[in-house]
Amino acid sequence: MSKASSEFMRECDGAPRLNEMFQFFSATAAGRSGAPENLPTADFRLLQHDTRLLEFAERHRALWGQFDPHFFSSIPYVLEEEIRHGDALLEYAKSKQRSHSPVGYYVLGGAEGTLARTLGSMAGGAILTLSCSPNKENEASFLRHGQPRFSSFFHGPFHRLTSEFLLSDAVLKPLGGKFDVILEDTTFQMYSPNRSGQISFVKQYLKDDGVFLFVEKFRHEGSAEYVRRELQKDYGYKARYFSADEIAQKNKIILERMNLNEVTIETMAAALREHFVHACMTWNSGNFYAIAASNNAQNLFDFVGRMCEPCIPHEYNYEKLPRPLPGFSFDLPPFRHVKRAP
Repeated sequence: MSKASSEFMRECDGAPRLNEMFQFFSATAAGRSGAPENLPTADFRLLQHDTRLLEFAERHRALWGQFDPHFFSSIPYVLEEEIRHGDALLEYAKSKQRSHSPVGYYVLGGAEGTLARTLGSMAGGAILTLSCSPNKENEASFLRHGQPRFSSFFHGPFHRLTSEFLLSDAVLKPLGGKFDVILEDTTFQMYSPNRSGQISFVKQYLKDDGVFLFVEKFRHEGSAEYVRRELQKDYGYKARYFSADEIAQKNKIILERMNLNEVTIETMAAALREHFVHACMTWNSGNFYAIAASNNAQNLFDFVGRMCEPCIPHEYNYEKLPRPLPGFSFDLPPFRHVKRAP
């Protein structure tokens, strides 16, 4: 292992996610704390009664684990966005599958792996998926109905995943250690602001023409705008599910520390320019954004074009989407139109 690799490993091993935050995530994943007072539900109006989105939402809800209710209650309309993402990934796989070879998706940090399991289940073998988490409780949720036929789980932090695991895992072996799509799900911000190093490490498992997706919380150059959007999140959305004391406690335990590891959109764009030719923004909810990047323009175009319009109230969306990230130039397709039942 090179000196740079060793330093990156030490950086990740010493990260807040694996140390001062670890017990919070374990307790929440086990259902001992962190549960919302009311269970979140997907808003069918925001899903625009689209037949594909509604079907995905139903299959997705049947697989929820202990951590999912907390997560979907914490970020405004991230549940609807996960459904939107999932539907696009399901459709994208159909365009990528050739000669009956499965397509590979890696959802990095998706707690108990609900999105990945839904994709594997609905695709019936056309998609093979991997999820990872350092918390054993998330693995227990992943396996609560037995080992999924088309999805696997790596119990460990993202930087401890190895090619040896991928090549020996019974589910993932047909992929040859590479994925068509990798989705980083609000994970890098729990470790450090070293986006270039994090992307570089994970990219070794992405095919050369693969698509790398990111859902992260971002800082702003001006702190006032960041705070304004945080207040909107806490008191316009999270207050539906958590008490004021619970919101304040999480802010103290997790968010104040996590904020030190967030980066700006401009910093993220600069890191992505080191690794990808094309990158664009596909979703925004206050301080949260979804980004897609690839070195293959056609694959990125195909994926973005399979996404429905963002399923979120306009007051939480501060961007005109889709649009390239700063420093990137890319002709983007329009989002697909909804398909309602006749």
